[in-house]
Amino acid sequence: MRQGILMIIALVLTAASGCTKAEKADLVITGGIVFTADSLNPRAEAVAVKGNRILAVGSDREIGRYVDPQATKVIDARSRAVLPGFNDAHAHFGPVDPDYIELRYVTDPSVITNRVKEQVARSQKGQLIYGGHWEHEMFTTREWPSKELIDAVSPDNPVVLRRTDGHSALVNSYVLRQSGITRSTPDPFGGEIMHDPVTGEPTGILKESAMSLIRTGAKDIERTPEEEREREWSGYLLALKMATEYGITSIQIPGSADFDMYDSIMAAGKLSCRIDIGGELTADQARLDRYEALRQKYPAQGDWIRFGYLKDFMDGTLGSATAMMFEPFADAPDRSGLPQMSYEELEARVLAADSRGFQIGIHAIGPKANNWILNAYEKAREVNGIRDSRHRSEHAQILIEEDIPRFAGLGVIASMQPTHCITDKRFAEKRIGTERSRWAYAWKSLADSGARLAFGTDYSVEPLNPMEGLYASVTRKDRKGEEGDGWFPMEKITMEKAIEYYTLGAAYAQFMEDRKGMIRKGYLADITILSENIFNTPEEMIMSVKSDYTIVDGKIAYERQK
Repeated sequence: MRQGILMIIALVLTAASGCTKAEKADLVITGGIVFTADSLNPRAEAVAVKGNRILAVGSDREIGRYVDPQATKVIDARSRAVLPGFNDAHAHFGPVDPDYIELRYVTDPSVITNRVKEQVARSQKGQLIYGGHWEHEMFTTREWPSKELIDAVSPDNPVVLRRTDGHSALVNSYVLRQSGITRSTPDPFGGEIMHDPVTGEPTGILKESAMSLIRTGAKDIERTPEEEREREWSGYLLALKMATEYGITSIQIPGSADFDMYDSIMAAGKLSCRIDIGGELTADQARLDRYEALRQKYPAQGDWIRFGYLKDFMDGTLGSATAMMFEPFADAPDRSGLPQMSYEELEARVLAADSRGFQIGIHAIGPKANNWILNAYEKAREVNGIRDSRHRSEHAQILIEEDIPRFAGLGVIASMQPTHCITDKRFAEKRIGTERSRWAYAWKSLADSGARLAFGTDYSVEPLNPMEGLYASVTRKDRKGEEGDGWFPMEKITMEKAIEYYTLGAAYAQFMEDRKGMIRKGYLADITILSENIFNTPEEMIMSVKSDYTIVDGKIAYERQK
């Protein structure tokens, strides 16, 4: 009898020993404030990682048994926040260009003159001078800039400077001449050439489709193919480095991008973000066939480079006064926005792509644009049948109250960028009045109605740093801070919800919530460790929080040097 008991004990110990050995982790994070975004286990202290997957989530004591002192890398989080890696659901991501003139947050228009002058001095005659992210509502004058701002310093070079939303551009007289744009040039459909009210001459501001008229006549810079490739390669690596420094582990690119370049970067072992790339929404069956081929090559089952959604534009932006409104703008009563296509064309494109099983995301800023795309998505369900399509409103910025519950009812994702709220609120009420502003950037109302939200940045329209979006979500205050409860404070959300929309919500938007977006056993090991516990950080300090570690696919992709 005693011999039999001893044998059983020996077998149990052997089995336990084998199990323990098999479960030793490659990486363990201990002592953290772990926000998992997992409703079944929302908070923890520690995480164990084996290979590229999360092995276990629990207390320090529970996870301690996965540590092999000889082999396991252990990070002591020291009560800092540990989160799922940020997933930017809408970023115009691409190579960083060293020649680009950065004009974000400029308040004095003369700075634009000086920066153009400096770039011209570094350039050859005829070489294109380009840049952007200026915002005339931030100027001390709050007036649109004109070509006179840059003409004197750029007589022999084309200059194109895009507004921060990318929906308007300032060009100099050189470009106007090259483009054949004069006082008599008619506005194209969906666009506007701004004119001086006194002289009637074009001011150099081109809005929406009018930017398609731009011809720079720029002189080509002579570089060998090898030099050009190296320049582009370096730009992509700089962009990826920037993303990992911000704790971003996934990026969804609206529209098309260079699949081949990302393939090359991945083959070289330097891809540090998971990338979704889509295409342009179309009703053309031949183009849809080409997208189908890309969808097969970069399938939804993949974890790195995947074919995403088909993107289109329904309207412009609030800042450029080109968003589609039901009623005219308060500060421009003769205008109510610029549709980028007719409703009939929109519906035709949506029906065609939906019938082929493609996910669709449409840029919609104004309430009329959002109403139209909801109508088109509803029509697709009637004609093609109901499926888990997860179509998206890209931005969903200004809504009418009646449309808010339709997002949940139609299964449409509100793909939103919180920093647009704190950027646009400076002029929103001037442009559309208080009543219409009530349903602008209505994250809380959408969530309360049952809608799915996915957060992103709209980089490079806005900064890539997700901390600015988290700050905007929980405060609805400008970046300098201000007294009070914030702009329409009933739409503020908690930090936990804001992070959830940047992680699990964004993963759901790309059909990856089964393996990404949470810190849960079996999920991809994409984790960010912040520089402090963001859940008790004073609101004025949120934007200064850093990523101390960014872990992608179980490997440390970035560690901040202190």
